[in-house]
Formats: sequence, C-alpha cells, structure tokens
Amino acid sequence: MIRIVIADDQRLMREGLQTILQLEEDMDVVFNAENGREAYEAAGRCRPHIVLMDVKMPVMDGVEALKLIKRDYPHIVVLMLTTFAEEKIIVDALASGANGFLLKDFAADRVVRTVRDAIAGELLLPPLVAAKLAARVASQIAYDFDEAKLSGQGLVFTDRERKIILLLVEGYTNKQIAATLFMSEGTVRNYVSVIYGKIGTNDRRAAADWLKELLLRARL
Repeated sequence: MIRIVIADDQRLMREGLQTILQLEEDMDVVFNAENGREAYEAAGRCRPHIVLMDVKMPVMDGVEALKLIKRDYPHIVVLMLTTFAEEKIIVDALASGANGFLLKDFAADRVVRTVRDAIAGELLLPPLVAAKLAARVASQIAYDFDEAKLSGQGLVFTDRERKIILLLVEGYTNKQIAATLFMSEGTVRNYVSVIYGKIGTNDRRAAADWLKELLLRARL
C-alpha cells in the first residue's frame, strides 16, 4: 500500500487529490496538511511513502518543509505541487532534494501515473518545468564562465561539461542533472568522471567546492 500525505493550503485541492488517489486500491491518503509545518510533522508521525507538497503555503512554505523532510526522512519521496513554474522555485526545490513536480492542472489519470513513477524512482519534470530550468541553466552559462580565467587555471570545458558543472555545484544529483539536461544518468556519470579527471579529484563534494570557488572568482 502506497501511503500518501497531501499538503496544500486550499481545501478543494487537498480533497480533490484525495478523492483521485483513494480510488486506487493500492493507495491510501494518510494525512491532509494545510501548511508545510503540518506536512513535516505528518512525515514523522505517519511515515508516508510520498508527500505531495504545495509550493506556497502559510506558516511554512513547501520548499522549507521539503528541506526538513529530506534532512530527517530522506527515504520519503516528495513531489512539489504547483500551478506555475518559477525558475527560482524549481532550482531551490531540486537542490533541496525534490523528486519532481506535479502540476495542479494534470488530469486524474496522470496524477496517479506521476505518483507511481515517483515511487518507482523516476525524477518527474513536466515539459513546462524542464523548459524553464533549461532556460535558467543556459543563462547561467553566459554569466558564470570566464574563459580567460579558466584558461589561466589550465582548464577547458565543453559546453555540455559547463552545463553539468553549474548543476553539480548547486548540489544536483546525477539523476537530477540527467532529467534537467535530457540525458541518461549513465551519460551524466561519464561526463562527471571526465570533469573529475580535469580537476584532479574523484570526490564529489571536493570537486563541487573547488569548482564553486572558481565560478565565484569568475563573477568578480
């Protein structure tokens, strides 16, 4: 049985999602939360398999609640509920461990399918969300990288490597990078290995920290 917590400050949305999901024989909505604080508390008390988390809520917003859940209960899948696709929210949520996004205007069958796919381990990025994220990555590349300074360090990165670096330093996992750039996870791993080789480390945190410092200097 898939145990589900729904968090949304709109009662109609909570009850609508509950009605859709409770029709499935293997799904059980164990708690409806009105804000992020209630969602976080329900995660510890009810131990759901998945939380459907509205982005904007009173008391505590969805991204803050996501961070707490992923810190204390990292095995719980969290899908962000949204009616829009603000770039900052997308990046903040993914960097905080979100397993994907569920648009509120999805048809009932797609809501159910999205929940099942998330439980199966897929990162869910609807086309609208993926397009916004890709646009943000592209804009960062033009701003963050200074070829002269990179050359001064003896480093040359391809366009694809630079896209991956920008996501890597923001804390994205290989799975999140793959979904963002429409690549397979295996291909991302290969690129990351090449990047590690160029900078002389195979430790992800050390690589991210080193590259972040280089990018911060490039902004000056």
